[in-house]
Amino acid sequence: MNSGKDCSGTADNDVKIAVAAIVVATWSLSLGDAIVKMTGTLLPLWQMFILRSLVALLFLGTILYRQKVRVISSPGWIIFRSLLLVLMWLSYYIALPLMPLSLAAAAYYTAPVLIVLIASFCDRKSPLKPVWLAVLCGFCGVLLILRPDGAQFNWIMLLPLLSALLYASAMVLTSRKCKDNNPMVLALILNIVFVLVGCILGMLPSEPDTYLAADWAPLNPKLIAIVVIMGLLNVVGNIGAVIAYQKGPPTTVAVFDYSYVAFGLLWGMLFFAEYPGWLAIVGMLLITIAGILSLFAQRRSSLPD
Repeated sequence: MNSGKDCSGTADNDVKIAVAAIVVATWSLSLGDAIVKMTGTLLPLWQMFILRSLVALLFLGTILYRQKVRVISSPGWIIFRSLLLVLMWLSYYIALPLMPLSLAAAAYYTAPVLIVLIASFCDRKSPLKPVWLAVLCGFCGVLLILRPDGAQFNWIMLLPLLSALLYASAMVLTSRKCKDNNPMVLALILNIVFVLVGCILGMLPSEPDTYLAADWAPLNPKLIAIVVIMGLLNVVGNIGAVIAYQKGPPTTVAVFDYSYVAFGLLWGMLFFAEYPGWLAIVGMLLITIAGILSLFAQRRSSLPD
């Protein structure tokens, strides 16, 4: 009897740890993205990729060295996964200066619905009815946020949706081809690819006053501090997400993953005085509901008949 209670108590504690970890992760990553948006005029995107990842590599490399991790399986799939994620962040960060952070975050969080659809396609299974309801709900939410017939619409505002598609593809690939690797190794290789892609972007013809291809910005104590903070937030966010998905049920963790949208709204109001209208707020709620519906449908499909 006692052992049963202990096991139940341990499971409950693991779920609590997982929920706390994913909330900390979304707080860290959303704050890091807000800083990226704030520093867009101070630091070219390619330079930010290089410097932020070098800080992350320092910490990840130290951790892996102390853990004496040496084994890497499926290196080709890991590199491909990393390229998908780098392109995902590139798409997202290009859109950030052009739209409110909260709206970009909401559009990006169509990813859970896309994950279920891509996984169903790969398994050659028709998605469950709740998934189609989630797709419709999420589509309506995106329309309310972007309002493609509005005067303020710009096609570049579709980039968060592209980043959601790239993220969903990377997560399905991770679960199918990279699941036997240490999560820290995946994070390490991702940041190495970030540095390499940053170097390639840095070799593009320079265009002054552009976010993507501006010249190297001279570093000063303020910029160095910003880069270190971004690197630390990146590490905390990645490690927090790893802990969350290791400790807790993925469907439970993914629901709390939507706290990123709430944090995005908070940072948008605090740092940029961005106050979305009621249509945008309804759209964000619809996208959140769509994600929760798709995740519950995914859990239902994974239960034995």
